[in-house]
Amino acid sequence: MELSTGRVSRVNGPLVEVLGLDGVAMAEVVRLGPQRIAAEVVGLAGARATLQAYEYTGGLRPGDHAEATGDRLAGLLGPGLLGQAFDGLLRPLSGAPVWLSPDRPDIVSDRRWHLEPAVEVGAEVRPGDLLGTVPEAGPVVHRFLVPAAVSGTVTWLTADPVLLSEPAVRVGDVAVPLGERWPVRVPRPFTERLGDVVPLHTGQRVLDLVYPIARGAAAAVPGGFGTGKTLLLQQIAKWSEADVIVYVGCGERGNEMAEVLTELAQVPDERTGGRLVDRTVIIANTSNMPMMAREASIHSGIAVAEYYRDMGYDTVVIADSTSRWAEALREFANRTGELPAEEGYPATLASELAAFYERAGLVTTLGGRTASTTVIGAVSPPGGDMSEPVTTATQRFIRSLWLLDRDLAYARHYPAVSWAGSFARDADAIGAWHAAQGDPGWAARRASATAILAEADRLASLAEVIGTASLPAHERMVLLGGRLLRETVLQQNALSPEDGRCSPAKGAALLTAVLDVIDACQRLVARGVAATTVEETDLADLIRVREEVGPADADGVSRRRDEVLARLEALR
Repeated sequence: MELSTGRVSRVNGPLVEVLGLDGVAMAEVVRLGPQRIAAEVVGLAGARATLQAYEYTGGLRPGDHAEATGDRLAGLLGPGLLGQAFDGLLRPLSGAPVWLSPDRPDIVSDRRWHLEPAVEVGAEVRPGDLLGTVPEAGPVVHRFLVPAAVSGTVTWLTADPVLLSEPAVRVGDVAVPLGERWPVRVPRPFTERLGDVVPLHTGQRVLDLVYPIARGAAAAVPGGFGTGKTLLLQQIAKWSEADVIVYVGCGERGNEMAEVLTELAQVPDERTGGRLVDRTVIIANTSNMPMMAREASIHSGIAVAEYYRDMGYDTVVIADSTSRWAEALREFANRTGELPAEEGYPATLASELAAFYERAGLVTTLGGRTASTTVIGAVSPPGGDMSEPVTTATQRFIRSLWLLDRDLAYARHYPAVSWAGSFARDADAIGAWHAAQGDPGWAARRASATAILAEADRLASLAEVIGTASLPAHERMVLLGGRLLRETVLQQNALSPEDGRCSPAKGAALLTAVLDVIDACQRLVARGVAATTVEETDLADLIRVREEVGPADADGVSRRRDEVLARLEALR
């Protein structure tokens, strides 16, 4: 097919108008000028096409050549993604020069990969079937699958290392290259979306015990400046049970992204014995990069996650932050003349957010594997205003909300997840899962903890008016219990080798220990022991145990609980 060409007629920052692109389609990528700047068609009016450039348009002028490509924005997916950093268009940043070449927009393509076949010539294959594996593609086994639209008989298998663009297998008359080019805004197909609820353990107690997330669900982390969003997301990236992490830095500061790269490179991976970064894909689109590339970065990230999901892996997409992505949508809408809605955001904001979060899911892949893509997006409301459009619209499409509280952060309580404003819609189903796995008390422990925290907050407000000493003894024990829950269970030291990560067993032991101690305190005051006597008892050993025993040492927590209970019993 002959591709149309035209001429640039107007340049206004990233907004470019072109004449003469006959037959060009909406969302088609066009190359502009001698630098072959990539731009996307966003409007058509007769012979005039309006484009938004993905790159800096300095030097582009009226009269420059414009060439349609016939393709939508697509990323080349294949071996070589893991352990690397890319920009929002999936161009490599690892080892790249200061200015990226427009002629090499994808994964570094000069490396040859060896395919170890899993089928023989003459085998019948269908979409999603395993054709082979690619060694040296990272600690996660890279599975080369039959593409979605291909089926038939394997007629040829390569015996030599190939480039990503070269055929590795022939199915019928179709040559299947090792790398697959996929439009990043198009969800990858699957057989069935599953309704099963299986928790994704993050290693963060406040999330796993109180506000859990299921595999294939979506969560949001709203919080103002300084509340610890990036640190919490980094902890999830380090310690969650996902097989593959896709970390998308969307509009964040460059120094923060550099910190993410440095820390992930230093964190050992307990699964593989290597580095965590080796099973992580980083998409870094910082605040100084073009607006359209920022808008595309979210879609590029989830397309990569779906690619590994199709191989049968549980993937997690961490988007920091979706507010910067929404700001790109707002700037884009303003430049194209759309009527603004609330606070200048486009009227399509809610549908854009829905399209993004709906790509999360626990699915049966085309090849019959059960795998998931979990999406966790940070939200940065201006001035900490939780009523602004991005925050309120996001809550409609997520299953868990981890609201970060400024007062908790200023009190050095980290993670600063508010137990008053957060929620987990899958908590009951996750409780049923734990019961089926041999822990029938999980839901009851969670309910007890949330009830004590809520009552302690109410009594704290009352105590500020009348004084703690004026409260009945059993209410003073509730205040004590709330403090123990906050300092022993909900707080977590990200810098501690013992407390930075918490296994499900240790988390359950900590929560059980605190609830047992609270019950013992209530029994003591019910028997007539003075509330002051209980309050003055040294319970610091219980608080310190989270940093004094290993990340998976539930027995150590239980022993400390027994010591504290014995101390309390001596108050009789």
